[in-house]
Amino acid sequence: MEAAAVGKLMEAERKLDVNKSKREVEIGRLERFIFDRDQLEVRTQKLSSLVNELDEEALHSEARIFKALSDPNRLKIIKLLKEGELCACELTIALSNSQSTVSHHLSVLKSACLIKERKEGKWSYFRLSEGAVIEILNQAKLLYDK
Repeated sequence: MEAAAVGKLMEAERKLDVNKSKREVEIGRLERFIFDRDQLEVRTQKLSSLVNELDEEALHSEARIFKALSDPNRLKIIKLLKEGELCACELTIALSNSQSTVSHHLSVLKSACLIKERKEGKWSYFRLSEGAVIEILNQAKLLYDK
C-alpha cells in the first residue's frame, strides 16, 4: 500500500476514534437529565446505538439532494421535467432566466443525481433520473397539505 494511502487510512481511523470519544462524552452528559440509573443505562445504550448507526457518507449525499431541492428555480425544473424530457433552451424560456443561471441550476441537480442529461449534437436534453424524485415531491406535498 502506498504511503499516502496508509496515511489517509490512519487519519480516517483517528477521526473515527475522536468522534467516538466525543460521542461518549456527549452521551455521558445525559446523567444531568436522567437520574434513574436503570433508565440512564437504557437510554444511553439506545442513543449510542442510534448514533453509531448513522452513516456520515450517506448523510452528506442526502444533504446534497435536499440542498439541490431547496431552491425554487430548481424545484420548477424538477416539476417541468416530471412531464418528460426538455432541452436546456426550453428550460431557459420556461424559467425566464439567463442561460448561465439555468445551466448552474441544472449542474446542481445533476450533481445531486436528480436529473440525467442526454446530448444530441449541440443540444442537451434533461430528464428526471428516477421515479423516486417524483415520490419526494409527492411526500413534500403531503407534508405541507397537513
